[in-house]
Amino acid sequence: MWGRNVYDSIAKFLQFQLTVNVVAVIVAFTGACITQDSPLKAVQMLWVNLIMDTLASLALATEPPTEALLLRRPYGRDHPLVSGTMLRNILGHAAYQLLVIFTLLFAGQSHGQ
Repeated sequence: MWGRNVYDSIAKFLQFQLTVNVVAVIVAFTGACITQDSPLKAVQMLWVNLIMDTLASLALATEPPTEALLLRRPYGRDHPLVSGTMLRNILGHAAYQLLVIFTLLFAGQSHGQ
């Protein structure tokens, strides 16, 4: 039960971190290419990573195991840590976050005037 809980916690942590990092890299790269200046400075990126790592690890490390974990079949050794469902979730959430961030970055000033 504890092993399955640890595996699930690691998978959730990876999904969260990959989503945040994919969005941060795309925003920094695209913003730098289009505006000739990165929208996220180095210190801001460090703060985002520090806060996201700390809060995510605390939230996922404190989740207790449940009896429902024993009802599913165990994963084999060849089961990927990032499954197809997780990859779809990462890309879907990243697309939504990028849509919001780019809307604020590129259309936010012109819309507010």
